[in-house]
Amino acid sequence: MAFPRMVFLFLINFFILQTASSSSWQTLHGKPPVVVARGGFSGLLPDSSENAYKMVKLTTSPDVTLWCDLQLTKDGAGICFPNLNLDNASNVKDVYPNHKEWLSVGFTWKELSTVTLEQGVFSRLQIFDDVSNILRIEEVAKLGTSGLWLNIQHSDFYTQHNLSMRNFVLSISSHMKINFISSPDISFLKSVKKDVKPTKTKLIFRFLSQDQIDPFTNQSYASLAKNLTFIKTFSSGILVPKSYIWPVSSDLYLQPHTSLVTDAHRQGLQVFASEFANDAVSAYNYSYDPTNEYLYFIDNGNFSVDGFLSDFPLTPYRAINCFSHLDKKKATKQANITIISKDGASGDFSGGTDLAYEKAVRDGVDFIDCNVQMSKDKIPFCMSSIDLMNSTNVIYTSFRNLSSTVSEIQQGSGIFTFSLTMSEIQTLKPIISNPHRVYGLFRNPRNKNLGKFLTLSEFLLLPNRYSSLSGSLIKIEYAAYLATHQGISIVDAVLYELKRATSQVLIQSTDKAVLIEFKEKGKMTNEELVYAVDEDIHDVADSAIKDIKSFAGSIVISKKSVVPYSEGIARLEKETDVVPRLRSSGLRVYVETFSNEFITQPYDFFSDPTVEIDYFVRGDPEVDGIITDFPATTSRYTKNPCYSKMEQIRTGELVSLANREMLSPAEAPYPQLLDSNVTEPPLPEVRIQPPAPAPAKEDVKSKAKAVQVSSTVRAMVVLVSIFIIV
Repeated sequence: MAFPRMVFLFLINFFILQTASSSSWQTLHGKPPVVVARGGFSGLLPDSSENAYKMVKLTTSPDVTLWCDLQLTKDGAGICFPNLNLDNASNVKDVYPNHKEWLSVGFTWKELSTVTLEQGVFSRLQIFDDVSNILRIEEVAKLGTSGLWLNIQHSDFYTQHNLSMRNFVLSISSHMKINFISSPDISFLKSVKKDVKPTKTKLIFRFLSQDQIDPFTNQSYASLAKNLTFIKTFSSGILVPKSYIWPVSSDLYLQPHTSLVTDAHRQGLQVFASEFANDAVSAYNYSYDPTNEYLYFIDNGNFSVDGFLSDFPLTPYRAINCFSHLDKKKATKQANITIISKDGASGDFSGGTDLAYEKAVRDGVDFIDCNVQMSKDKIPFCMSSIDLMNSTNVIYTSFRNLSSTVSEIQQGSGIFTFSLTMSEIQTLKPIISNPHRVYGLFRNPRNKNLGKFLTLSEFLLLPNRYSSLSGSLIKIEYAAYLATHQGISIVDAVLYELKRATSQVLIQSTDKAVLIEFKEKGKMTNEELVYAVDEDIHDVADSAIKDIKSFAGSIVISKKSVVPYSEGIARLEKETDVVPRLRSSGLRVYVETFSNEFITQPYDFFSDPTVEIDYFVRGDPEVDGIITDFPATTSRYTKNPCYSKMEQIRTGELVSLANREMLSPAEAPYPQLLDSNVTEPPLPEVRIQPPAPAPAKEDVKSKAKAVQVSSTVRAMVVLVSIFIIV
């Protein structure tokens, strides 16, 4: 299959990346770490497929090394395949259903030449399956200009089948550029050592899990890691799972790093780290940012590994060349983009709390945001949701009896902020949001109940404390309901607090009537008002644009309104016209929400939030601002020295590599934003609510006491808590 023109990928002939001198690297030889692509770009495409290997060359540079898990066929041909058993990542069972087992030694090369490759990690996209055939090592060698890394995992197995992996490797190394040969088999490495030139090919001892036993020494691999002098006698380096270097606790937090890298360097051994994948759950310390994880291994001030083995080679390639040794204090901002927080740094702390805002400021946000809610005693404060059940532990308190159903706000019951006084709300514990818990992706559990909620008055003082802030963004929703049913004017409450604001303030709402009120009552200009579209759209009518411009200077749209995608992949060859149409009218365009979790990005961005950010920031045309719950990722991106050297990617072309038989029909386009969607009736007058009847004496007494939780409820709470932890 001919590889299609990938104009959306980085043009490596012009991708000149040289950000750190050799002397700045703490690798063994002072050179930048090596990137090794495991089976090509195997995080996206089937491992060891032609397209996976070609994708590496197109997205990175010729310096990236291609990894081949070498297997032998019955007739002695060498193939690249991730497992000894062909069943896991190919359609061999369908081609040869009558076989009892599907090992490579059970087939000749001719028989395997018709077998196609499949994604062996079932949580990844399957739409690229059965497109590429199994490749011989000779074919893979032609795809990698910098050379190959051969991994020999089961040399003894082939010996038992009268095949010599040693002889095969030595034979091809005479006419093929092989940079590295790795194996967990000490006897194999010893057998080839005298026949391999160390200046041409390096022998690497591959460590398996720490509790596994090496058959040659009858020692655990953990024990061997303490005997590096012995390892040096037959290899020039080691390949270890990343946990050998940065151990991770059972609750997914980093432990202090080991001395393995420095110990190995002292013995003259290079250290390569493995098991890196953007779509795998990692330590919470990394905040789901894969670039951040790589930097822990190369830019920690103490040591640097000599290379990475990765399923997503673009990410370590850019981490090394663009984001390492970056002085965040001295680095200048390269990208002209406004960074707006989403309830503060709500990916790391509970949204709307003091700690979330402090983290957002440290991370480099331009505007902090406050999603204004109203308490029963009409005090405006910041909280991500009007339903306390979404942001606090209210369900586990005596206030759980205040649950009610408000169809104007949401389906289903909730405990709403206007049902509690501010002093009562301040007794509640915040809860960190977990929007992707259905995928098993939880946000920092150690921070889940930390922080305190701020009143709007307290929030507006933050720009005075932090000179780096450009201002604040205030979001207002449900104004009509609060006026009609709760006797609260959220607009008046906010305007009163704004009298004390000393820095720039923007007002955002999905309700045109709210923004009109601020324009008329608060004498605010269009430049200070932001209209938010509350649905995904594919186009905007001229009349809608004209209407929005009459009362706002900026607009917030969703990411899918720019790049619509389904089944994890974009179908359109170009983005929608929403951004260019809005910007050409003079509106500033902010896009939300940018998160680090890989599940929030289409695979067109390689499960890398930095690649996604780059697409939106340097698109044609560019957006004006990014709204994010992980502002550190965007802030770091804006200061990277490669900003002007990276070729812009395009979405929608990845689908051309898919197996058409596996693609479901394209979904109907999102609706067009019409003037009728924007138009809203004026806000109703505030209705004075009748005073609540005085509670009976016994009720007062009962409220003064802690509510006794029944044993049944307690059991349910424990079960829910266990489920959350698991």
